Amino acid sequence: MLNRTMDNGIEEDELAKAKKELESWKVKVEKAEDTKGKLILEKLETDDTKSEAKKEIILEKLKKSETQFTESMDGLKDEILKLERGNQNLIYKLKKCHAELESKRAEAIKLQQRFKICAQIPKTKVKFVRKMEAEEQEEGADQINGVFTITQRPTVVLVGGQALITFEEEKVTSQILKMAKCSVSCEKTKLDVKPKSLTLEPSVKFEVHIDISKKQLKFSNAPPSWCVGELLEERMKDRLEMSFSRPSRGGGEVERVDYDKHSGSGQVTFLQSGVAENLALRGKYCVNLDSEVNVKVGPVYSYQLRRFQTFCGIPKRTILLDDIQDLGDDEDLQDHLEIHFQKPSNDGGEVECIKYVSAGKTLHAFFTEDKTEMEA
Repeated sequence: MLNRTMDNGIEEDELAKAKKELESWKVKVEKAEDTKGKLILEKLETDDTKSEAKKEIILEKLKKSETQFTESMDGLKDEILKLERGNQNLIYKLKKCHAELESKRAEAIKLQQRFKICAQIPKTKVKFVRKMEAEEQEEGADQINGVFTITQRPTVVLVGGQALITFEEEKVTSQILKMAKCSVSCEKTKLDVKPKSLTLEPSVKFEVHIDISKKQLKFSNAPPSWCVGELLEERMKDRLEMSFSRPSRGGGEVERVDYDKHSGSGQVTFLQSGVAENLALRGKYCVNLDSEVNVKVGPVYSYQLRRFQTFCGIPKRTILLDDIQDLGDDEDLQDHLEIHFQKPSNDGGEVECIKYVSAGKTLHAFFTEDKTEMEA
């Protein structure tokens, strides 16, 4: 009984201790829970602060990037504006250069038309004469050299009611050109004519140097190689060489033959001088291919334009008489004009020549070089 009472006391003490210890743990758990809650709250607050800081950093970076982008765009816009201005300046300069080019082209075309020589030169027999000394020196030469001087004579077109008058002295021309008009007596009436100075169109003078080969001869109208059956290009050249080598036909020993199989033309080079000259004068030559064929032959020559000179000026002893009234007979009127301008009392002088053109007619007057000036 006593033992059972003691055991119960012990159990009660242990139970009380256990309860007390349980209460202590409950308090500790509650404190831990409070601490845990506080920590969670602090962590949440820290996360919020951190996220806010991150947001602020991102916003600052965005603002900085936006500022940099804006500055870059402004810089690009400035560069684009500069490029556009430079482009506009280049376009303006290009248009200006195009305008200058067109102006120069028009001026060049105008000058070409002014200096263009278009004339039919009649066929003329030319006799070449050379001294024996020169002949001995040039005996072994392979070329005939020729020099031709071409001179364009300046012209003036006279229309009806005009006249050209040339005096022997320049001072007479100067005196008459000072007058606004001259009164010319013609039988029962007087004519008022206006003296004017002349400005001649530009004219040219140049030399043509021609070198004619004494050993080479060109030929054409030979059949192309594909037109003569089985004859190939080399065989054609052999046939041509044999044909041009025949002395009986005026040929001579051949050095080489150049032949174009497509056009049927070519060139023969002889060893001796004189053969090409004689054959070129004939104009044609008979060659043996599959059959006899007449080919055209001619000289081989080259030419150069040298000493090209242009002239433009005012004649010193010739004047134009304008606004001449037509009175009928041309010769009578021309005589009256010549008589009037020969008189020293009219400030005239000795007339070298005069030409009057009546109404409805035109005349081309050609000028030659002044021999007195050339001699001086």
